Amino acid sequence: MQAIARLSQFVGKTFALWTLLFAFLAFFFPAQFKWIGPYVVPLLGIIMFGMGLTLSKDDFREVLRRPRDVAVGVVGQFVIMPGLAWALAKGMQLPPEVAVGVILVGCCPGGTASNVMTFLARGDVALSVAITSVTTLLAPIVTPALIYVLASQWIDVSAVAMFKSIVQVVVLPIALGVICQTLMREKVKAAVNVLPLVSVIAIVAIVAAVVAGSQQRIATSGLMIFAVVVLHNGLGYLLGYSLAKLFGMSLPKRKTLAIEVGMQNSGLGVALATAHFSPLAAVPSAIFSVWHNISGPIIATVFQRFREDQR
Repeated sequence: MQAIARLSQFVGKTFALWTLLFAFLAFFFPAQFKWIGPYVVPLLGIIMFGMGLTLSKDDFREVLRRPRDVAVGVVGQFVIMPGLAWALAKGMQLPPEVAVGVILVGCCPGGTASNVMTFLARGDVALSVAITSVTTLLAPIVTPALIYVLASQWIDVSAVAMFKSIVQVVVLPIALGVICQTLMREKVKAAVNVLPLVSVIAIVAIVAAVVAGSQQRIATSGLMIFAVVVLHNGLGYLLGYSLAKLFGMSLPKRKTLAIEVGMQNSGLGVALATAHFSPLAAVPSAIFSVWHNISGPIIATVFQRFREDQR
């Protein structure tokens, strides 16, 4: 078990490399990875179940203890990233399917990887976990509503169908994870050490499936989508940090909001695009998943050098 835990830690620390490697393999050998496509939704459910296993009452006590900080983070997440996505889609005159895909990933809640990056950046980890938890639980209502408002001009959007999908692939698995943790606390503690390995395998498989399924379209539109994703992610970090500074937050909290706002649950974006739109609409989420696992460690390293007297 210790050997598996060490392997899990190693794979978790090299997450970006594995994601990048299998994205390239799926692009050049798509036939070997297309079979994963039908399993995207169950794979995301496994990731969310793992998140539920790690949640505790203390994560939600943090919401009551610091409601203002959590509220600023949640509002920033659901205003900045969707707003940026819409502005980039309009400003760069993106094709409809790509525009919807960019808006889709922008409207998703924060990703669990943000908690790890916040720790590496010496930010406020408790605040990061609280914001991620709240945005994830709000996602069934907020995410479909935002997509309906922002993306309807490009494509027909069924907010009700997306609500049902998010409940199935996010809320129910998280709830099951919390229940398992409550009923089998000691056994779950032993299993938690393996979660990074399971999560990495699931995310890498999801990215590979999308890249393989959209290989030809990525070949023609990939650079444009990559540029939009890099801008979206980078501006998210910048505006998240600026929002925290505007509210007079301390340096650890500013780092936390930057990372929480900039990093998305791109796996959910892939699942929703696959279920409700088109393979091409899933590509921005897949590329975002690759890129933010590269940019996250970079921004965390930069933040490590920040000092409280820096403005």
